Amino acid sequence: MITLTGNSLTLEQMKEVLVGNQKVHASVTSMEAVQKSREAVERIVAESRVVYGITTGFGKFSDVLIDKKHVQDLQLNLIRSHACGVGEPFPENVAKAMVLLRANALLKGFSGVRPVVIEKLLELVNKDIIPVIPQQGSLGASGDLAPLSHLALVLIGEGEVFYKGNRMDSLEAFQKEGILPVTLEAKEGLGIINGTQAMTAMGVVGYLEAEQLAYESELIASMTIEGLNGIIDAFAEEVHVARGYKQQIDTAARIRSYLSDSLLTTMQGEIRVQDAYSLRCIPQVHGATWQALDYVKEKLEIEMNAATDNPLIFDDGDKVISGGNFHGQPIAFAMDFMKIAVAEMANISERRIERLINPQLNDLPPFLSPEPGLQSGAMIMQYVAASLVSENKTLAHPASVDSIPSSANQEDHVSMGTIASRHAHQIIQNTRRVLAIELICAMQAVEYRGVEKMATQTKRLFDKGREQVASIKQDRVFSKDIETAAAWLKTVDFNKFTKKLSVENGSY
Repeated sequence: MITLTGNSLTLEQMKEVLVGNQKVHASVTSMEAVQKSREAVERIVAESRVVYGITTGFGKFSDVLIDKKHVQDLQLNLIRSHACGVGEPFPENVAKAMVLLRANALLKGFSGVRPVVIEKLLELVNKDIIPVIPQQGSLGASGDLAPLSHLALVLIGEGEVFYKGNRMDSLEAFQKEGILPVTLEAKEGLGIINGTQAMTAMGVVGYLEAEQLAYESELIASMTIEGLNGIIDAFAEEVHVARGYKQQIDTAARIRSYLSDSLLTTMQGEIRVQDAYSLRCIPQVHGATWQALDYVKEKLEIEMNAATDNPLIFDDGDKVISGGNFHGQPIAFAMDFMKIAVAEMANISERRIERLINPQLNDLPPFLSPEPGLQSGAMIMQYVAASLVSENKTLAHPASVDSIPSSANQEDHVSMGTIASRHAHQIIQNTRRVLAIELICAMQAVEYRGVEKMATQTKRLFDKGREQVASIKQDRVFSKDIETAAAWLKTVDFNKFTKKLSVENGSY
């Protein structure tokens, strides 16, 4: 059971909930702060004080005063009118993350919602009742209004959910679990939808997948090095210490660990003096990706524990400040950075694929074909990798450089952070398929070289990989192989796998 405080949620804990189905609950201290904040809102309503979003309209309507007798109508109208997202729904794990993150933000005690609202959010998480939330429609400032409104619809018994493999009306799922919807009171609708949880949730899921891919890419690249009789000298520790980047040093150390007992690697001058950059510069390029991912991780863990709605309530209600913490610029930049970093993993992987199949660049059978000419082998797999890489280049264009005014120019600069996070997620899926193709080609190459000469650790990857994709003895529909390998890379826990291997080897 993970205890939420509003201040201490980590990416590892998010992974435990999203992958391990760990349950969550709110800390008693945090709930006490929530109650105090709620009492402040109730005093504001009772005293008819003019406070944005509590006794006024929203956005450009901030100067319109609302009578206290319409408090519930104001919140209900807000949710219904703002729930206008379009397109395919977010993946279920992203929507679940969104619910959890919104509850955690409200637990900070600055938002003025009742404890029952947070309890209801956590009940959705623990019972796997996942809101159906359309992906498109957020500008990434003034919060992820449209996506989070679809989340809020579920709390009031409207909208749809995913429940036990089915898509259904939220009330139907509530009835199955004995849950009652809530009636939103003053500030609560605004408190739920005014935040960055859509972009952050997509970013969290994207980061967890990207981190796993980054580890996988190093082990797959190590097998490619063996398939091409790569020069191991380029990974020597002193080379990378001389430059000084920790992530580059660590990547080189893992490559050395994976290949420590390989009989397929060579020394400089043994076959050639230098390898091409896509082999020789793996630590430099992959290390730079790790630098970007470290930046993304830092920003996500701040945002996961941030108060991102408006207004925020301080000093037991004596201070209610309209600010701009809902603006997604920090996450927009982080997501654009992640897009570029992961796209580069695919770029260099595709170049290694080319070196594995191009007969002008190696001494392997052309296109790794079992019968060159009669059978095409991996020829078109490289086409697919090239296509995915090119698509990534389009998706990697930074969304955060764009802005468009909204709400009659009241909200005149926005982040587009949710677009950035969605594009990052797509780049990650594309990159996984590119790495799947590299794995298929690398396995074929080491078969020609002699599997018995492989390093212990890459041989383990080869054996597991061959359980997923058979050796190419005859041309077949390789689309199935690519998708099978990609699905395997997504589900196998390579993060722990590679760390375990490094510890076993004793060199990292």
